[in-house]
Amino acid sequence: MKQFFLLGILLILSTIDISSQVNAPCKELREVVLQLPPGDNNPRNSEGDFVTLKDGRIMFIYTHYTGKNAGDHDPAYLAARYSSDGGKTWTKEDQLIIENEGGMNVMSVSLLRLNDGKIAIFYCRKNSVADCIPLLRISEDEGKTWSEPVVCITDKKGYFVLNNNRVIQLKNGRLLLAVARHQEPEGKWHEKGNLFIYRSDDMGQTWTSSPSIPDTTNIITQEPGLIELKDGKIMMFIRAGSGFQQLSYSNDQGETWSHIEPSNISSPLSPASIARIPSTKDLFLVWNNNDGSNPVIKGKRTPLTVAISKDEGKTWQHVSDIETDPDGWYCYIAIHFAKKNVLLGYCAGSQSKGTHLSITNISLLNIKKIYKIK
Repeated sequence: MKQFFLLGILLILSTIDISSQVNAPCKELREVVLQLPPGDNNPRNSEGDFVTLKDGRIMFIYTHYTGKNAGDHDPAYLAARYSSDGGKTWTKEDQLIIENEGGMNVMSVSLLRLNDGKIAIFYCRKNSVADCIPLLRISEDEGKTWSEPVVCITDKKGYFVLNNNRVIQLKNGRLLLAVARHQEPEGKWHEKGNLFIYRSDDMGQTWTSSPSIPDTTNIITQEPGLIELKDGKIMMFIRAGSGFQQLSYSNDQGETWSHIEPSNISSPLSPASIARIPSTKDLFLVWNNNDGSNPVIKGKRTPLTVAISKDEGKTWQHVSDIETDPDGWYCYIAIHFAKKNVLLGYCAGSQSKGTHLSITNISLLNIKKIYKIK
């Protein structure tokens, strides 16, 4: 009887929601090393990603908007900044990477150092509210030049969302990207996205779709992300309207997926990001740890929180708020490890000033200091 009682307690602990933990408000954990605010003919700078170049520099490519308006459908191109000292300081001028080749814009960058040493850049080319498709370009010269684009989705049409910092390469070399389709060419916009995984076994030259991720719920699902677990399973984490990030799993390298299920990560309708820490092999989570219990920030994308899992996402420790302004709007995180530190790129605007997604911060955090948070 005692064994069953203890087992029950363990099961409860394994499913307890992360918001029940007391966050350590440790803004001193992070140093903002670059801020990209709006300027003349530049109403918004948002969602980017990092890659370390072979000469040791770190390249950050982000979405640079032009004109007067800062909406998701307004004109934008992809621009880069560089750091030569591990992310502590950054170049002051933009370098154009990809011009606005879309009817509306190009946005949402994912950068990936491929197993063959080349650099892949994924981004969305948005032509209309019914035509937004992820593309891939390859660089063989460390980002100086890029190949012609490869269209990643050829079997379907519509408005697909591929978030920044979302494409992964498995240990066996397979590429996976997770998308949500919100509108078909002749259809209506749906807040609940239809989720798909696209996979490539030839370094991104051709892509095959999984079936739609199983979901019989009415939960809003959007902006999925992926992480490969130690046992070879793939975990999908999903922005959702249920008060928690939702999850789905694949046991066959992304070909089929389980029905969505709630995680223990409490969250507003906002994307989370998860990456593996190279030095410890633990999982690193960045998200808005906001369960809605505080009416001042209910449903808002604040605070911005980090946590670590030593058991592949079953439980989370070392939970700390690194941005705590109740007026802040923190989201679309890119995670990049640079020796003893981790760089985070994220939108960091103000609700009251209406700059929600218009300002991007790059912050530097020391990994050892995060592990010291109780």
